[in-house]
Amino acid sequence: MLKKLQMLGRLGSHGKSITYLTFLTLLIFLTSNSFAQNNGIDFNLDITGKTKATPHLLWKPGIDLSGRGFHREPTWPQNLAAPDALVKLDEFLDLQGGIFRLQFDFWEFVQLAKNKQMQTMFLENYSTVIKNINAAGGTTLLNLYGMPPGLGKVLDKKSSPWDIKAFKELVKDIIRYFSCVKGYDIWYEVWNAPDLDDFFLGQKKEYLNIYQAAAESVKELEGEIKRNIPIGGPGVTWWFQNLEGNTIVYPERSLIYELIHFCSQRRLPLDFISWHAYTSDPFAESEVTRYRKIAPELIRKWFSYFGLDPTTPLIISEWNYDAGLNFELKRGWESYVAASSIPSRIRNMLKSGIDYQLFFCLEDFKNNKQGVNRNVGLFWFEPKSIKYTGGPKSMFNVIRMLNMLGSEMFLASRLDDEFVGIIATKSKTELALFLFNYIDPEITRSYLSRNLANLHPKLARILVNLINSNKWKEILSKEISLKTLRLNRKIKSKIKEVISLNERAASLIRHPQSININLTNLKEDYIYKKYIVDKTCRLDCAFVPREEKEIRNVTAYKETLTLEAYSVVLIVMDKKPPVPAGIDAAEDDFPEEAECSDEINQTINQEVKEGQSLASPAGEE
Repeated sequence: MLKKLQMLGRLGSHGKSITYLTFLTLLIFLTSNSFAQNNGIDFNLDITGKTKATPHLLWKPGIDLSGRGFHREPTWPQNLAAPDALVKLDEFLDLQGGIFRLQFDFWEFVQLAKNKQMQTMFLENYSTVIKNINAAGGTTLLNLYGMPPGLGKVLDKKSSPWDIKAFKELVKDIIRYFSCVKGYDIWYEVWNAPDLDDFFLGQKKEYLNIYQAAAESVKELEGEIKRNIPIGGPGVTWWFQNLEGNTIVYPERSLIYELIHFCSQRRLPLDFISWHAYTSDPFAESEVTRYRKIAPELIRKWFSYFGLDPTTPLIISEWNYDAGLNFELKRGWESYVAASSIPSRIRNMLKSGIDYQLFFCLEDFKNNKQGVNRNVGLFWFEPKSIKYTGGPKSMFNVIRMLNMLGSEMFLASRLDDEFVGIIATKSKTELALFLFNYIDPEITRSYLSRNLANLHPKLARILVNLINSNKWKEILSKEISLKTLRLNRKIKSKIKEVISLNERAASLIRHPQSININLTNLKEDYIYKKYIVDKTCRLDCAFVPREEKEIRNVTAYKETLTLEAYSVVLIVMDKKPPVPAGIDAAEDDFPEEAECSDEINQTINQEVKEGQSLASPAGEE
């Protein structure tokens, strides 16, 4: 999985994302008192206990709506998921409060300029999607990228512009159309992965000029409509990356740092910071830098240092389970693995101070002209079929589970555990218990890379070389004794920690985790439903309860739940509506015979005479 690393490194979204972290314990949202692996986790919840508002990051959907990469209809944006998938998204999820990302390709837009009708339809297709998001109470993050033919320094959509004024006018026209003419609630993200040659051919200064052109356009349009138009960036492949390549050792060389400094100097709007983060490590957002701060804390320090607002939103605008493969089995036939990583990752994003996250993406990419083939989608599809053939993976089922959490979350206590998480919420009419058990398949590499920042660079290089050597597996399996290796004492200590963690992970994969659920002060009757995503729920499985029952006449409820590795469980308990006074619940809802008034009987007799059916509208037979 790992390549030879530049100095210090860690694989992520585009093959060069690097993170470092001292071994932090995660906050798990539960009211548990103890953890004992032999006896299981005791989960004790008083449902009359204190709560707080459930964070939007946790239960409101955040999804990039990209997918497919080809459409037979040229006016449908080519990198947008199929309309059928968007319809299913709207059908299955409550979009209110969610944030959804679309990508607007200037190259694609200008290519249609010779046919104004097609170009207008192209914009209207975007408008339809954005309008539906806004109408549902969601927010659109529109990524602007791509250089039109004739404006690039080279004939390539990834090029920087030779005429920045002409490019600015184009950007301004598009923002005016969506934000001023249409009046949509849109946040604009300037470019996509500018630190990669596959997405941008230019230098740091040229990217900053592009951002300035877009930011100035926004300022001018805000003056016209007297309304804020949020804009931000840079959408790099990892928070510390720049266009020349960088590592976490020098975060102040990052494009994010440069953009904050640049906007401060020129008084340009910078309403959010965005980056990508592809990895199998759920702790990725809590990496500790040499400044002894995790990434979100350090970025907020930069805002303060340059006189900007330190509460500026931080957005991970692309993320997914990633082990370095375009077609990853754990995002396909074994998608329950990636599914179980979703809540673990979001939990840590929340703890680290991330404001918004967007899972990439809605639909897989297959068989497109650009040769982009990746099964990163929440939906699979069959490209050879004439009609839409596709559907949600188990990863989407987990998104649906999170979306079913209540608006109030029970206050948390701390439990030191690397793998298991429990979230308890409630609303006016229901309780929801959300449990997950995710074990990073690359946990030894992830753990060591988190800790590299604590080592001297020379020692870190030695450790990285050891991880990439043929000896590493033998060291983990204890076939090679650490005593026989000439290593620094500090490195040996870290390796011992990794061996212990690896053994525990292997044990938990073999042996399911028991959760002893104890609920008190129920005071109501409930309809109980249990939803499960596990190894029996692979590429395509129905979202239906595995278990349903009634809980009646109890003030306390107990259950021992077996939570297998790479599984997610949602228990929803809906209050039964009270039986109206004077009605015996044991009797039938309707008497065997019912008396009708003379007026009703006369009406029925008249309709029968006229040959009409009671089930049909007037005039129909």
